[in-house]
Amino acid sequence: MTQEVISDEIALRIGLAARALPDTDPARLLRVLSDLVGLPPTAAKLDGLTVKTLKAGADGELVDIDAGPLKQALALLKGQGTADMEPAPEIEPLFESEGDGDLPGSVRVACASNGGELLDGHFGSCRRFLVYQVTANGFRLIDVRSIDDSTAEVQDDKNAYRAALIKDCQVLYVASIGGPAAAKVVKLDIHPIKFPDGGNARERIAALSAVLADKAPPWLAKVMGQDTDARVRFERDTEEA
Repeated sequence: MTQEVISDEIALRIGLAARALPDTDPARLLRVLSDLVGLPPTAAKLDGLTVKTLKAGADGELVDIDAGPLKQALALLKGQGTADMEPAPEIEPLFESEGDGDLPGSVRVACASNGGELLDGHFGSCRRFLVYQVTANGFRLIDVRSIDDSTAEVQDDKNAYRAALIKDCQVLYVASIGGPAAAKVVKLDIHPIKFPDGGNARERIAALSAVLADKAPPWLAKVMGQDTDARVRFERDTEEA
């Protein structure tokens, strides 16, 4: 009966906002909103919400969720960004000599994204992964992998589904990721790196390329197939610095 008095527009906002939060369905978010603004929620009531109040609702139901996803959910509740997301950038084809992109001395990085070429997604709710092949000499966007929430795999275990989607990558760039999801990613030998402030994915990847051109950290050197002596020299230099 509650849902019958909620307008279609507000229902859409709540659905999208719930999707932006890890392990949250519309019913869970509606319980929080009911405690904060009463039922039915209206646009005017939702406009008065803040991240702080969202965390406080329903005895701290959402208190353990990172600020990034909460900010995104709050914007959606207020009607910001409910339109279709910005299209993904064009994939940059590899040269024939580069084969399938598994270049020696390169690393493949997946960036969690909700629109355009932004690194702004929570692992459990992002709409796609932008996949880059990165070397010391540059990088290319080689794939865009969209999330299909209708698949049986998602219903069974959405984190395992998402991890499998990027299993050929060695690094994951993400705005935030929960502990159980991170464990599934690490199990596939993918190294998760959080950027809570998000940013432009291309700029983040360009910075990684510059790191590779200088001295890659040992774990990344191993991923890239650098010999043991090179990694030991890097570790010794780091200790002496």
